[in-house]
Amino acid sequence: MYPYIPHTDQEIKEMLNTIGVANIDDLYVDIPAKSKKLNIPSSSDEFTVFSRMKSLSESNAVIPRENIFLGAGYYAHHIPEVVKFLAGKPEFVTAYTPYQAEVSQGTLQALFEYQTMMCELTGMEVTNSSMYDGASALAEAIMMSYRLKGKSRILISEAVHPEYISVSKTYANPHNIDFNMIELNELGQTDIEAMRSMITEETAAVVVQYPNFFGVIEDLKAVREVVPEDVMLIVVSEPISLSVLESPGKFGADIVVGDGQPLGLPLSYGGPGVGYFATREKYVRKMPGRIIGETKDLEGNTGYVMILQTREQHIRRSRATSNICSNQALCAVTNAIYLSILGPNGLREVAMRSYRNAHYLAEKLENEGFNLVFKGAFFNEFVFRVKNNYDKKWKAVFEKGFLAPLPLQRYYKSLKDCALACATEVNTAKSIELLVKHLGSDER
Repeated sequence: MYPYIPHTDQEIKEMLNTIGVANIDDLYVDIPAKSKKLNIPSSSDEFTVFSRMKSLSESNAVIPRENIFLGAGYYAHHIPEVVKFLAGKPEFVTAYTPYQAEVSQGTLQALFEYQTMMCELTGMEVTNSSMYDGASALAEAIMMSYRLKGKSRILISEAVHPEYISVSKTYANPHNIDFNMIELNELGQTDIEAMRSMITEETAAVVVQYPNFFGVIEDLKAVREVVPEDVMLIVVSEPISLSVLESPGKFGADIVVGDGQPLGLPLSYGGPGVGYFATREKYVRKMPGRIIGETKDLEGNTGYVMILQTREQHIRRSRATSNICSNQALCAVTNAIYLSILGPNGLREVAMRSYRNAHYLAEKLENEGFNLVFKGAFFNEFVFRVKNNYDKKWKAVFEKGFLAPLPLQRYYKSLKDCALACATEVNTAKSIELLVKHLGSDER
């Protein structure tokens, strides 16, 4: 019986020498030792291996979705079964990224509908057919502003998701782009006066999040009034909130980005997500990724084609706007299905239930003696102050079957005794009250 991997021992040795490790086990040093011990003899048959792996999977902790209070960019929402059914159809799942339009008309049409709905949601004029995720979408937006303005100074709010900032800095590092952080006011919003004083002739763009990482709703009108017309305004936004908040496009945003995970995609232990990227039509040729358009053939039949492909696989590398290799076609199609099934009223209902549940949770926490850190209006997330060792408390609450609010000390030293709580439409009054009870058990 030949092994599945055809490399000889000598070839394996040469490859390991090339990357600078002594043996294959060194490739897995970051995996905890207990997780590597599967105790499966090499001579085991398929039935034995399957049984062993199944028993191991049953030891995983499964948190009921109503007990999930951890947001920070990924959110637990109800996904209608029809969304899962339609998105799982072989025509969508097996369709490769459509290079030739005539091969995948159904997929192209679905992506065209996705673009249309995302434009309506963000209030922008044009949307591409998706990016990898929200973080890379922001990074691409910053690079686009750099190309358009020819300037290397970026002002970015401290209330933008810290992981989005980290990814953006990684993207921008080879170009020596200068990131400058804008502090917050007591409301938890970006400080407008601080922003005003930081804008210079070398500023390419200002980046804010709406609602921001702490759940606080930014005053985009005030932000736009301070940001000059020759400086681009980039807004990161959670899409469901845009069904009840005024769209960033109405406030004059130049680019709107975010992650479409809340729109019908499961948490799935952290991925995949799908980035959305919307901008003004005048910037379309500097937009990364691809755009699907609607046209007519010689016989007058409607057809769908890729009308813009500014990536290096399709045009000269020197002229490419991005080296993004693909979009997230299936995830974007899932977004389109979710939005079409819920419609505007259904999406608003999800948003309002999330809003009400978050405010009910905040009220219960305050009644238990916890204090909210920021005074600004919030959507479905907020920051509250905790006592004692919250990391220890977080783990204890996890053992009780709850994914508790996020400890913030890993991101912000100034918020080491704080947590970011999130609630959506799936959380019940009972789960909220139980969480507060567990969090407050030794706080008094």
